[in-house]
Amino acid sequence: MNTQIRSGEGGRIPFRSSRFFCVGNKWYFTTREGFDSGPFASRDRAEIGLKRFLHVVRMLPEEQQVH
Repeated sequence: MNTQIRSGEGGRIPFRSSRFFCVGNKWYFTTREGFDSGPFASRDRAEIGLKRFLHVVRMLPEEQQVH
C-alpha cells in the first residue's frame, strides 16, 4: 500500500485501503469520490481500467478534474 503523503495533505496519513475489490469472480476499482468501475475479468484488467480512467482525468481541464 502506498503511504506517501499526497499533495495537499499534511500531518498524519489517513487510512487508505486498496482501490481494487472482488465480488464473485469479477474485479472492480473504486475512486476517492466513491465511483466503482467494473466488472473486469481479473485484477490485472481492473488495474488497466484504473490507469485508463486516471489518464482521461488528467487530460481534463483543471476546473473539471475530479479531486
